[in-house]
Amino acid sequence: MQGKKEALMSLTMTIVMLISGWLAVAAAMLWGVLRITRRHHHHPAPSAPVAKNDQPTARPATAH
Repeated sequence: MQGKKEALMSLTMTIVMLISGWLAVAAAMLWGVLRITRRHHHHPAPSAPVAKNDQPTARPATAH
């Protein structure tokens, strides 16, 4: 193969492309996760005031 020069990527360009591809995938996954969490976030409905009881709601455990 005389006279023909093969076009090869340099090592620096390979590393830069690898890192930029990894960052693109990481950003896409983060965007997807944030999009899902915003869509499925449930806002608590305002509740009516609850009357206070004199007895505590927590009870001691009876089973051991």
